[in-house]
Amino acid sequence: MEDAPAARAPRLVAGADVSFDRHCADLFAAVVVLDAASLKVVDHAEVRARAVFPYVPGFLSFREIPPLLEAFAQLATRPDVLLCDAHGRAHPRRFGLACHLGVLLDLPSVGCAKSRLVGTHREPGRRRGAHVQLRDAGEVIGEVLRTREGVKPVYVSVGHHVSLETCRRLVLTLAPRYRLPEPTRAAHALANRVRRAGR
Repeated sequence: MEDAPAARAPRLVAGADVSFDRHCADLFAAVVVLDAASLKVVDHAEVRARAVFPYVPGFLSFREIPPLLEAFAQLATRPDVLLCDAHGRAHPRRFGLACHLGVLLDLPSVGCAKSRLVGTHREPGRRRGAHVQLRDAGEVIGEVLRTREGVKPVYVSVGHHVSLETCRRLVLTLAPRYRLPEPTRAAHALANRVRRAGR
């Protein structure tokens, strides 16, 4: 897949995440937009909503996308690239939340998940930047990337209008200190704050 021009050198990068309790129908969506150079927050939005789709593993995008779209509609700025705390093509149907949301928003999008949903891989090297292919049924569906030396890797995959190589580069660039990239870390923290405040 070829990169959209905005994905090659993004100025603004958004992170998106949804927090919820499996025993409650409330969803807490957060979108945080960061300056790609300074990693400072320039915009954010949060939404509390009732789930309209049940919790079904592998189909979480149908549950989480409605409040995320509502949150994106509240932003005063339009990001150049979107990072999701979710999978893109590294999904049993090759269309995870990062693909779904990227298409609906018409934004280059990257999936960066903390755990594997499907596929097999070798263990990447221990150094930061080490990566190996994630494969399923003979197809490369993503990469397993070490963002910090000696720390568990993340699972990176294409969402929309971005190449796998660019996905890896963006995740590594946006994760200078921690395992997860700053946009999704910020969105995750905000979504959890909103959920705790809403209890």
